[in-house]
Amino acid sequence: MGDNRNMNTQKATFGAGCFWCAEAAFKLLPGVISVVPGYTGGNEENPSYEEVSSKRTGHVEAVQVKYDPARVSYEQLLKIFWEIHNPTEENKQGPDIGLQYQAVIFAHTDEQKELVEKTKKDMALKLGQKIATKILPFRNFYPAEEYHRNFYEKNPNTPYSKAVIAPKIKKVKKLLDEYGEE
Repeated sequence: MGDNRNMNTQKATFGAGCFWCAEAAFKLLPGVISVVPGYTGGNEENPSYEEVSSKRTGHVEAVQVKYDPARVSYEQLLKIFWEIHNPTEENKQGPDIGLQYQAVIFAHTDEQKELVEKTKKDMALKLGQKIATKILPFRNFYPAEEYHRNFYEKNPNTPYSKAVIAPKIKKVKKLLDEYGEE
């Protein structure tokens, strides 16, 4: 990727169900520098996967996206976010059920919060349904254990990868083709 020292970067944090899916999807976008799966929104510092899965920490599985706003806008990230999860499901996404899989956007700035609120209203109108996806202020983020990182790239042939992650990747690639963003 070259020398990033002088690059203006920003962060976005999304909970879209299982972080493996979101990580694989956001990595496809030009202008995304890194996508780190982790835990956010809870009360304990540095929780483990097991602690988050116990539903006692208040954390959700999320990804933190570091991006170059000159190449990809926050609004473009939101377009992908709304497409890779079901915004009408509460505390679950597909086969992943529990508080840790809730859909939530953690706004880092007032500008992000305004854009999220606007796109959430647009999604509700588009679907004609109540949107369960939450909007919360960003507070903390703890990277997940190493074995969760780059899960799809390391494990493309697992049943979960084939049944859940691969269709989301296909959907994002199609969107990128349609938007001419590849």
